[in-house]
Amino acid sequence: MSRLKDLRKVVGRGLALIALGLAATLLVRACQTPREAPAPLPEPPSRAPEASPPPTPPPPAPQAAACPPAPAFAAAARANGLNLAALAWSPFGRPERGWETYQPRIAAEIGSSCPAGSEAFAQALARWQDSHGRPADGVLDAADFDVMKGRWQQARPFVRLSARGVCPAPPAPERLEQARANEGYGGKAIRLRSGALAAYRRMVEDARKAEPAIAADPIALQIFSGFRDPDADAARCAREGDCQGVTRARCSAHRTGLAMDIVVGQAPGYPVDSSADPNRLAMSRSPAYRWLVKNAHRYGFANYVFEPWHWEWTGEAP
Repeated sequence: MSRLKDLRKVVGRGLALIALGLAATLLVRACQTPREAPAPLPEPPSRAPEASPPPTPPPPAPQAAACPPAPAFAAAARANGLNLAALAWSPFGRPERGWETYQPRIAAEIGSSCPAGSEAFAQALARWQDSHGRPADGVLDAADFDVMKGRWQQARPFVRLSARGVCPAPPAPERLEQARANEGYGGKAIRLRSGALAAYRRMVEDARKAEPAIAADPIALQIFSGFRDPDADAARCAREGDCQGVTRARCSAHRTGLAMDIVVGQAPGYPVDSSADPNRLAMSRSPAYRWLVKNAHRYGFANYVFEPWHWEWTGEAP
């Protein structure tokens, strides 16, 4: 009887152990089974999904499209950048340093709006050099400028006459017209041929419409010298002892009634007609002069490039 009880105890313990093991196995498997992630909550129907704003693109580099790199002209660009302020030369008979004063006119000549020290400027200059029988290295030198200067001078009928030894006679007084008081610098009385004065007025009107800086300057493009009587001019020339120099010529284009000196700016401390290099450089940087360089030819005007203020109307013979 006692053995039967002991056997029952052993069997009961075995069954308990088996049940315990089975439960543990089921528990382990349950822990190892991946749990399904809960479904995301739907967006409320009253709110549409918000789109992320597109990133703001960086601003383009100035003149990047108009002045693309031209690595073949990198050395030429460096040379031009140095010579712009350092070239020692005498393009109009007196020593000068650099060619920045003439840069706007040179840029117009070669058809480039790029900085003078850029590869694109050098490339445009090389194209110009090639088309004018010059070594196409893209570096501006005095010989290149002489070719340009010759072209600019030939655009002035007065110069073409002077080259033949002709000094034109002044127009009859009845062919001269008085400018308005507000057209003369400082209220100065100005006379010009009627056609020249009419062309000047059209040009000034358009310049003021196109360039706010010109419109904002009350003296910009006013005339400070028009027709000059040859006898009075000669007397002044003799009085000042400079009868055939850079600043005053014995036979002046102003005797024709077609030439005018226009206010295009000035450096601090200089008058509007000073030919001092700092003053001419300041003029070449002014909005008025740069607009004239690009546009004055459309109204029949040509510039004496040494004097940024001096313009001649080519619509009539001198």
